[in-house]
Amino acid sequence: MTSITSTHDHPLPTPNSFKQDALVISLVGLAHGISHFFHMILAPLFPWLKEAFALSYAELGLLMSAFFVVSGIGQALAGFVVDKIGARAVLFFGIACLALSALALALAPNYLVLMLGSMLAGLGNSVFHPADYTILNKRVTTQRLSHAFSVHGISGNLGWAAAPVFLVTIANLSNWRIALFAASILPIIVLAILFVYRDVLFTGNRQETKQSKPQVKPQTQIAQEDQSLFHFLSLPAVWMCFLFFFMISMGIGGIQSFSPTALREIYGMSLAWATAGYTAYMLTSAVGMIWGGFIAAKTTDHDKTITVAFSFSAFIALLLASGWVSAGMAVILMGAVGLGAGIAGPSRDLLIRAASPKNATGRVYGVVYSGLDIGLAFSPALFGAIMDAHHPQWVFACIALFQALAIFTAVGVGSKTRLSKKQIA
Repeated sequence: MTSITSTHDHPLPTPNSFKQDALVISLVGLAHGISHFFHMILAPLFPWLKEAFALSYAELGLLMSAFFVVSGIGQALAGFVVDKIGARAVLFFGIACLALSALALALAPNYLVLMLGSMLAGLGNSVFHPADYTILNKRVTTQRLSHAFSVHGISGNLGWAAAPVFLVTIANLSNWRIALFAASILPIIVLAILFVYRDVLFTGNRQETKQSKPQVKPQTQIAQEDQSLFHFLSLPAVWMCFLFFFMISMGIGGIQSFSPTALREIYGMSLAWATAGYTAYMLTSAVGMIWGGFIAAKTTDHDKTITVAFSFSAFIALLLASGWVSAGMAVILMGAVGLGAGIAGPSRDLLIRAASPKNATGRVYGVVYSGLDIGLAFSPALFGAIMDAHHPQWVFACIALFQALAIFTAVGVGSKTRLSKKQIA
């Protein structure tokens, strides 16, 4: 009977000092922040790119879809590479790809090169979740993991928030090519910092820890190892985690892409107020992640935390969809949606850790988080179609629906994990 390995089946990292754990968490958070910065490497510059290359909105949107499709496919594959050669080398490769992608975009003479640059950025982005979570799980003391995951989530949100300000400011002062050149310097700086502290990011791998003398293995043992490499794909919990991330990313994509526009149409508010609503979502989401880290540290039933947090967010989203509140209250409610989503963040990551078989952390996080990229690739098309049909209320109704569906998948994972623990006991 196939069972899910519980959190306790993972080898516990050697207890570290607070200073060393904080250093690892900070370095991984810095890397995650630059990856999310590059999620937004093109979108803030769309007005300039549209004029420079005479592009349609569909062509601009396709650039973003290409980024996330490549990232989603690459992420599933990157997990295998992380487990094979180690997370640190893969992380360095991804950051280097981001720098090269910004240079390619800055020098792009036509749409084809823009597309190639976007795809290269997607390739670089694909490594971060399997690499980041492998490093955190193996290098941070278990008791501090919930806080590590909350910092990881906050750094991603900060990357999302920083990119438009950075790129638009430089583009306004100079031009869009200079903005992209400047952006290419950021991952180089991050890579240099990580290289200086490379020893604390080392997680070990099968190639580096094998004995110096090669051993001849029986064919049956080789076959068993090959089978175990893909065994995690047979675990239902892994695919429920994948669906969980697909559902929440569909909701996130709707909020990122069309919540300001939907707020303007539903409540007749100004662009400044609609943008303030999205800003409130981002800020309270960060606060929620900090709070969620403390909550996650005190419980092992992470699906229950997710259920409460997402139920709250879904209810508020439905209230926004109703149009019953004032414009000012709508901005506050956007913050409430972000708070619930943020609280669920650390519990979400620990839930996946509990469902990961021993020695397959990179592969599981790679496959599971590819659901995030796939959702972000498809959600703009769905919500764009909703807006084209002049149903802005449906934007928030669908956000609530996707959060509700995410609850069902989280509960399924949590139930199977608890059952596995009972079987092991």
